[in-house]
Amino acid sequence: MTELSDALQTPSDSGISVTASAKAKITELLTEADESQSAVRVFVSGGGCGGMTYGMTFAESVSEKDRLLKDDSGFALTIDPVAFSYLQGAEIDFQDSDVNATFVFNNVFQAVGGSGACAGCGGAG
Repeated sequence: MTELSDALQTPSDSGISVTASAKAKITELLTEADESQSAVRVFVSGGGCGGMTYGMTFAESVSEKDRLLKDDSGFALTIDPVAFSYLQGAEIDFQDSDVNATFVFNNVFQAVGGSGACAGCGGAG
């Protein structure tokens, strides 16, 4: 069984890129959160023609199977093994315009070998 410390990684050696703005926002969210929130969790759901849906929520716990990206600034991001496989080569960014502030997952479809078209629904070109 893998110990949690063995799964501890920095973003640079995880195969996932976290921009400075995303790292700062995650750190800010954790600083302002309840003490029971140990990290921000990335999750993946869905599939099919629309592709996977990527999202984030607070994590009250981190299992020993999760990947934990963490540093001394207070940044802590956890990813379960399934989501981690879909995020290889991806970049997590935070974009804040005056109208909208959101986390953005870049290069996720390309990271899993997608072509951008779905042959199953007639959308292939």
